[in-house]
Amino acid sequence: MFLIGVDEMVHEWALAESIADYIERELSKKGKKNIAKIVIKLGILQSIDKEILDFALKEIIKSRDYRVGEIVYEDEEVILKCRRCGYEWRINPSQLDEAIREAIHFVPEAVYSYFKCPRCGSRDFEIVRGRGVSIKEIILGDNNE
Repeated sequence: MFLIGVDEMVHEWALAESIADYIERELSKKGKKNIAKIVIKLGILQSIDKEILDFALKEIIKSRDYRVGEIVYEDEEVILKCRRCGYEWRINPSQLDEAIREAIHFVPEAVYSYFKCPRCGSRDFEIVRGRGVSIKEIILGDNNE
């Protein structure tokens, strides 16, 4: 059980590092040193641990040459769409077995092994929303903040 926790922690740290790199690139493009607020969307399909992600992101930012004021996390629900019949449906990962959630957490494409269209039974569907991490909004701050 301990190894699973470590693997998850490493995953969230890797995501945090990617977010921090993105922030740094955006600030560099704008000639700024600070962000007043950033809104990060988390697709609930991957069951990302917000506490670990938030801690990791704040620690990484501390080690860099910029500051971020407010960090807001928004959950994005999962919507799947069948490519065969066009039917759209939602899933709630919190209602899945822990082993399935863990598989999808590390390899989101595993979702195709566990689900099929409730209307026609096809496994040919797309993830419309609810996967991964994305930046919804960045509000730049003053360089003096």
